[in-house]
Amino acid sequence: MTNFLNATRRVTHQILVLAVLAGCGLSPVAYAQNDYPNKPLTLLVPYPAGGANDAVARLVGLKMGEILKQPVIIDNRPGAGTTIGTAAAAKAAPDGYTLVLGSLASHAVSPHLYAKPGYDAIADFSPVGIIGVVPMVLIVAKDSPYTDLRSLVEAARRQPNGLNYGSAGNGSPLHLAAELFKQNANIQITHVPYKGGSAHTMDLMGGRLDMILDTLTSATPLIKSGKVRALAVAAASRLPEMANVPTFAEAGYLGFEVNAWYALYAPAKTSKAVIAILNTSLVSVLKQPDVLEKFSNLGVRTQPGSPQDLARFTQDEFNRYGKVILAGGIRID
Repeated sequence: MTNFLNATRRVTHQILVLAVLAGCGLSPVAYAQNDYPNKPLTLLVPYPAGGANDAVARLVGLKMGEILKQPVIIDNRPGAGTTIGTAAAAKAAPDGYTLVLGSLASHAVSPHLYAKPGYDAIADFSPVGIIGVVPMVLIVAKDSPYTDLRSLVEAARRQPNGLNYGSAGNGSPLHLAAELFKQNANIQITHVPYKGGSAHTMDLMGGRLDMILDTLTSATPLIKSGKVRALAVAAASRLPEMANVPTFAEAGYLGFEVNAWYALYAPAKTSKAVIAILNTSLVSVLKQPDVLEKFSNLGVRTQPGSPQDLARFTQDEFNRYGKVILAGGIRID
């Protein structure tokens, strides 16, 4: 009998709270969010600890935690082309306490490569904001006979599939970037996939590969040390740190811009009020001088924007790489 009375009192109290909220013009959701966040957040990272992706997540998490006055806990969930960690985020409660570090792989490539990725890259997420982009750069060995992009393309046309390029594996951003270039330039170059790590760059330096379309993050130290030569950057304009390296557009491939990228997403149906709080804190983080310096060292160009900007960007990248994968008949190992 006592338990029944207690339960009745709880229900009555809840009804009274809802009635008061309604009378004040407030929704229960607004009431629940007026002190958001009031506990730690979790940022799922679909990559192993220790790499550039992890470094981006940890920096953003640390700085957002300082603004939100709650710690942001990094939870690394690598595997299956980023689909394990990303699927876990899609299934999380849409309460603003679980976020995921999205990327070119998770939201534009893997959904097309895996028959059952475990999530819909568009429908299952509420965009928070873009963190930044990392331009790609085409590199060759330091003693390569190809001194510019034109000479490499001409050689590829003379010898269909006679040249090769390396990547970190089938379906990796490096693979897709090179495939996009092949289709754009209408040439045939043989893909040599590696199992991650740095073996592909070692083989490039050793003369066993003709080229790699790599991220600025990975390629910059090799270029600065003189171990490889940069032929072109896949950016809209020349990069300050590589002012002597032309863009693909300057070499005749107009509009060829390819970036790895990072963004924050929350599960679908997360309230607009919470998304606004998260976006405001992210944009603030991306304007901090120490963050800009650290990201610059990682090759990341910060690109603060609205959730709507990220929504459009995600859809464009999803469509773009879906076409590339279909046209190239690309399959997972």
